[in-house]
Amino acid sequence: MTRGNRAMPAWPWIALLLVGVLAGLCFAALNVGAAQTTSEIVMNIRAPRVVMAVLIGSGLGLAGALMQGSLANPLADPALVGVSAGAALGVVAAASVGVAYGTLGAGVAATVGAAIAVVVVVAASLHDKRPEVVTLLLAGVAVTAFAGSVLAVIVSMSPSAAGRSLTFWSSGSLALSTWGGVISVLPFVIAGAILAASVARPLDVLSLGDRGAFAAGVNVTSVRYRALGATVLLVGAGVGAVGVIAFVGLLVPHAVRALVGPRHAPLMALSALAGAILLLVSDTLARVVANPIEVPIGAITAIIGAPAFFVLLRRTRARQGGWA
Repeated sequence: MTRGNRAMPAWPWIALLLVGVLAGLCFAALNVGAAQTTSEIVMNIRAPRVVMAVLIGSGLGLAGALMQGSLANPLADPALVGVSAGAALGVVAAASVGVAYGTLGAGVAATVGAAIAVVVVVAASLHDKRPEVVTLLLAGVAVTAFAGSVLAVIVSMSPSAAGRSLTFWSSGSLALSTWGGVISVLPFVIAGAILAASVARPLDVLSLGDRGAFAAGVNVTSVRYRALGATVLLVGAGVGAVGVIAFVGLLVPHAVRALVGPRHAPLMALSALAGAILLLVSDTLARVVANPIEVPIGAITAIIGAPAFFVLLRRTRARQGGWA
């Protein structure tokens, strides 16, 4: 279809298609489960779980697009810079002193934990007052390992169910989703999406490289900090509510980029929709694939994501002519 002499972009039609798919999947998820489908079960158990899957999946997909664009690294992921581990540690530490899960206080604690992790990573990567991308990624690995170790200690010492289980935090689960939990996550995802929108156009320029972006008048350091801040908001509270869910933020932007190209405005919007779809499908499978046992949702995303990651790794290496 054309408008004048210019072809209309395909991404609005892809967005409409994804919205339709997401709506259909939401309807199916509300009516699929081991228990008999009643209005009470749908409204109080399945509905908050479906909404939570959409919220967190969209946040992870959008955050992945932000990370890959701002760090100019196709293998970047929110978990790679310590956001997920910091959020999990923050909410478990808060729970150990009496903060209830699924509350706004828990969401704040998770977001603060994620922010502290990012601050440590950025501080370790600064060179001439600017974060170096390679050092930032390596520091993220170290912070993730440290936060994971401290988390394991806190969980193992927890005297009650307040700490839940290490399996929950390492593999994720939406089984305990409530409307209160949805409300505790929603404002952070909205704020993160607004902040992400503010860096969409600068990220297009940043794809030219740091020097090219500087020459075009883009404050590269400010763009990276805003992208990291948006990632903290998009991912932190969600991890605090459902645990760490791997591969969504890594794989979704690549699939979307293959359809719509590298422009960040449509890339981020469609990554949010595709992330919601992937997480909703994964959660529905987690509920029904081994009924009556529920499989951790992180296991489902890892089964899908790990083989795709190896393919992505090989393609990236071949495109760059090999790595030393």
